Amino acid sequence: MARPPGTPDGKTITRADLSEAVYQQLGLSRSESAELVEMVLQEISGAIARGEPVKLSSFGSFVVRSKGERIGRNPKTGIEVPITPRRVMVFKPSNILKSRINGAPLPQDD
Repeated sequence: MARPPGTPDGKTITRADLSEAVYQQLGLSRSESAELVEMVLQEISGAIARGEPVKLSSFGSFVVRSKGERIGRNPKTGIEVPITPRRVMVFKPSNILKSRINGAPLPQDD
């Protein structure tokens, strides 16, 4: 599978890369693999759009948070500008993912 940015080849993983991994590891056809990846991504994005938290064990959580209205400042002019309330998506990685990122050994199941 492709490596994320910051690795020697600097490649970004795409939907096609995920579909190819499903194809190779599960033995589904390429079209079935692409459809499966698309269905999973649609389900996740739909839940996030509805404001529902998405928790993926050993990976992390996607949560929508509301930010209230506040006053910002134009950095060039210094003039205060109101920033409207909005919803933002936050990803919180699991401790297992954090450990993998930092190179720690994974806990072993006995």
